[in-house]
Amino acid sequence: MKRFNYKYMIHLFILSVILSTAACQRDSFTASDNIDNQNTSGDVTLYVTSNNRAYDLTKLHLDYSNKFNMSPNTIHINTDVKYQSMEGFGAAITGSTCYNLMQMSKEDRTKFLTETFSENNGFGMSYVRISIGCSDFSLSEYTCWDTPGKENFGLQSEEKNYIIPILKEILAINPNLKIMGSPWTAPRWMKVNNLTNLAPHNSWTGGQLNPSYYQDYGWYFVQWIKAMQNEGINISSITIQNEPLNRGNSASMYMTWQEQQQFIKESLGPQLKAANLNTKIYVFDHNYNYDNIEDQKSYPTKIYQDATAASYIAGAAYHNYGGNKSELLNIHEARPDKELIFTETSIGEWNDGRNLSKRLTEDMKEVGLGTINNWSKAVIVWNLVLDTEKGPNRDGGCQTCYGAVDINSKNYQHITKNSHYYVTSHLSSVVKPGAYRVGTTGYKVDGLEYSAFQNTDGSLAFVILNDLNEGKSVTISDGKKHFSYEVPAKSIVSYKWKN
Repeated sequence: MKRFNYKYMIHLFILSVILSTAACQRDSFTASDNIDNQNTSGDVTLYVTSNNRAYDLTKLHLDYSNKFNMSPNTIHINTDVKYQSMEGFGAAITGSTCYNLMQMSKEDRTKFLTETFSENNGFGMSYVRISIGCSDFSLSEYTCWDTPGKENFGLQSEEKNYIIPILKEILAINPNLKIMGSPWTAPRWMKVNNLTNLAPHNSWTGGQLNPSYYQDYGWYFVQWIKAMQNEGINISSITIQNEPLNRGNSASMYMTWQEQQQFIKESLGPQLKAANLNTKIYVFDHNYNYDNIEDQKSYPTKIYQDATAASYIAGAAYHNYGGNKSELLNIHEARPDKELIFTETSIGEWNDGRNLSKRLTEDMKEVGLGTINNWSKAVIVWNLVLDTEKGPNRDGGCQTCYGAVDINSKNYQHITKNSHYYVTSHLSSVVKPGAYRVGTTGYKVDGLEYSAFQNTDGSLAFVILNDLNEGKSVTISDGKKHFSYEVPAKSIVSYKWKN
């Protein structure tokens, strides 16, 4: 009998090694893969990803426990405690992203976009960001009004041939998609080298907006929103300027809080209102540390000091290329009546961006749960799709960035998911627009981070990160039901169940 058990254990060990090796080798997927590869059902739906890809957004199911809960590792969800409502999760649909998607076969592109955006047959990403005019990931440099004279305003070829067709495909899959627009620069003829001598600044890079053109620039925003509406694309929100304290991007414009305050108060706010547009305005759209420019620190709250300007503003947007996410909490505490959203982060050569074993847990900690637990209502990462050569990109912009997914530039078929795709997918798959972040009490340990939500249909969602080198058995209780699951080492697990 002992001999039999010995052989049996050896066989089990060999089988587990084979299965583990096969799982670890599955480091990417093609558009033909099925995200729901588990033919099971249960009370609770889970999505699991581990940093060795043994679990790769794997869909599983659990049943509620019928045993009395005595677990010391219980996390209790309290829906009576409500924090912010959630707007959504997603990525930037840049010119480069659209170009890469257009190189795919129609069948593969539809499959990928369905898996990414469908609320019923995919991960349900629900919020994207596009540029108003060009960005450093556009196919050319342009705005929609490059020649003075209102008759010269118009959507350009990149928008007509790439951005709009892709957005329409996504909207056909998810009609509830929210879209944010952000300019990287005003038209060059509106720019000056500084606000003292007001000399023309005929460059895509740097410069400032000439106050004499505040009204024209407000008109530009309104016309762009209307032009997109005419294409069947509703713009949910805008920011005033991408990275307003960055003078050096390939397309950029410096814009202080004082300038944004006056521009919104004197021009953009009144013009949006007069046009009956309910597009939200978010200010700032830059780093937590305000690029260490002393008089620009607390940029949003300084704008809010003018009550008229503040009345037009929904809130503030942030990136994480400098500073700490705790700044979100500082701004929330200063003005709890204003919203916060997270609108850009990137992975690349500088942070070992294609190394999922390093980036998965770090990016969920900093970008996903970290921003949400500091009152962010949305999480939007940078390029959804770049090719394996990190492009297309522009001189003077980021040439070392990776996409949320990378597509093989030789065949435009083989796709590799990177950390940002997992972060946003884990959130969007269970946390739906309009959900409230709700209270939790109970089990806490260093290395576990989590957040709970209640969706508008009453269902509950829970997202947990295990950054430990061992699995952790966690029991979740909503006060009526409970269930347990061992969260694998170095993994993310998202849960959803009916309340």
